[in-house]
Amino acid sequence: MTQQSHKMEKLLLLMVMIVSCCATPQDLSDKVFVFPRESKIDHVKLLTSQTKFNSVTFCLRFLTDLTRNYALFSLAVPSYNNGFLIFMTNSQGVIKVNALDEGDDFLSLALAPNTWHSMCTTWRSDNGLAQVWLDGKASIKRFIKAQPITGFPVTILGQEQDSLGGDFNEKQSFVGFITELHMWDYVLSSAEIDRYMKDGAFSPGNVFNWRALSYEMNGLALVEEESAVM
Repeated sequence: MTQQSHKMEKLLLLMVMIVSCCATPQDLSDKVFVFPRESKIDHVKLLTSQTKFNSVTFCLRFLTDLTRNYALFSLAVPSYNNGFLIFMTNSQGVIKVNALDEGDDFLSLALAPNTWHSMCTTWRSDNGLAQVWLDGKASIKRFIKAQPITGFPVTILGQEQDSLGGDFNEKQSFVGFITELHMWDYVLSSAEIDRYMKDGAFSPGNVFNWRALSYEMNGLALVEEESAVM
């Protein structure tokens, strides 16, 4: 990393710490993020001051009618635009997972349109293995990259980052609903993931917690009552 890049990362980290301190975590129980249009502007930025991830578990529930490619979750760090990325493709049953700009395809995980889906994705830096759970069914494990994610993260819902915090492409934007989002800096057990999938009692995310979430809304991204969209 160049001296200029190091200074920029420290500045970005300071900015997010200030924002995170000022942002009051919100309890979004019975709420839904709504992304109502194809756009290169609309997105939600999730706020955290954590700068190292040895492992990741990311879970959410979502509904969309899209049949094109779209980003479901995008975490970038200064050295990697795709620090951790979940990217849905228009290929039947193919979900792409990236860590540190490297990734693999998870196959035979077909999504029905206009249907609520529950998804969890795990990745470990010690052995580089990732796995996807969709509606209670687990994929095989695939190797991506064995290296921790380090650096100030910019975490975006609704868009895919081609540079840190920007260069969005409206043809990769998410349109639909997202709810019950959680992220942990460790790999959940299969029993915990199963409890999440079945809407049972589980330990909320220690990085992002839907019941105490710090975030920024941008563009036409909205928060609505779950009862208004179900």
